[in-house]
Amino acid sequence: MCPEDFENIKQLTGKQCRELLYMRTKRPKRIVPAFTYQTLQSNTEVEPPKKIDLFKKRPVKETLFKIYLRRGDIPVAHSGKIMQKKKGAEPPLKWFCKPQELDYCYYFPIFIDGLSDSDLEIRRLAQYGAMDMILKAPHKILPVLPKVIIPFKRAFNTRDKKIIIGALKVLQLMVLMGPCVGEALVPYYRQLLAVCNLYKNCNVNLGNLVDPDREKRIADVIEDTLNALEHCGGPNAFINIKYMIPTYESCVHPRCEASIAERPPSEGWNSRRP
Repeated sequence: MCPEDFENIKQLTGKQCRELLYMRTKRPKRIVPAFTYQTLQSNTEVEPPKKIDLFKKRPVKETLFKIYLRRGDIPVAHSGKIMQKKKGAEPPLKWFCKPQELDYCYYFPIFIDGLSDSDLEIRRLAQYGAMDMILKAPHKILPVLPKVIIPFKRAFNTRDKKIIIGALKVLQLMVLMGPCVGEALVPYYRQLLAVCNLYKNCNVNLGNLVDPDREKRIADVIEDTLNALEHCGGPNAFINIKYMIPTYESCVHPRCEASIAERPPSEGWNSRRP
């Protein structure tokens, strides 16, 4: 404060001083960021934390599959046919060479990376190509498994339901067709099943009705994937799935059968009868 301000204050009356103090208390508070020295100052208010939307779609970068497809390095294209829902139906693809003759260590992770592409046509081409490669040579999937974990995780982290459903269908086929793939995936559950815990309960209660669009419901696809992982993952699969998704119930050992099998015969209601 300069000396002139002191002189001005001395000239004020008591009423004017009280009004000046009252106006100072009515000044709006300054919003300051948290964990800074400004929070110790007077007449300040800490900025509240930002809200995070867990289900918000995240931006997708350009995938390697899209880059290689533009350059002509991917030996596959759409055949123009419509994908049929019949079992054993071939995907609408046109291969320029036999898929089982490809180097799976190089091409299969690129196809899995294309599952997270924002373009629908490119994403379907990558999904059908990966599924066809699994069907034609399932024994070649196990050596490539460590290379596809990061592409799968990138597809799940997009928070896009359509992308997650397509990636889960490819994961189901890998587990069901590839020998020993289910047991080899158990150490990677922490990277793959974190997003499944968010969408597991996003379902529609239809009662006794049958849902014709089960393959389009993300919760139903997650349930089928978890059942396949438990069925093909060996004895340690259920414990690891339960660690990541606490609400999951076993499909191999239901709760009622396990409780009856573990209960000794002396604890039954028949033991109390005379």
